[in-house]
Amino acid sequence: MSTAQIETVTSAADKAKLAVAAGLVVAALAAFYTLSARGALFQWGALVACLVLSVVVFFTSMHGRQLIGFTKDAWREVLKVVWPTRKEAMQMTAYVFAFVLLMAVFLWLTDKTLEWLLYDLILGWKK
Repeated sequence: MSTAQIETVTSAADKAKLAVAAGLVVAALAAFYTLSARGALFQWGALVACLVLSVVVFFTSMHGRQLIGFTKDAWREVLKVVWPTRKEAMQMTAYVFAFVLLMAVFLWLTDKTLEWLLYDLILGWKK
């Protein structure tokens, strides 16, 4: 695995590809709404065809290739993760619930102690 940083410059062709991809998305939406009189199948077909063509054009640009590379690297990292067993996951979940319960009791006791201290002892407001 290479860790060297590669600096790239976006060429005019890549900018044109991104503009074409964006134009195809706009064309897909325009086709969807303007072709409603020709039937739903034709309308959805034009939408899907333009969107697929837009994705293809995007993935041929430098940004698309970078996205593909990033996705491959991310998937490779996900495969390296050591996932916990069911028993470990259940134990950790139980620890979290126990800690939350303990903190809830602690905060409730703190609240009631401060309430008793302030309202009953200092201010003398008996309920």
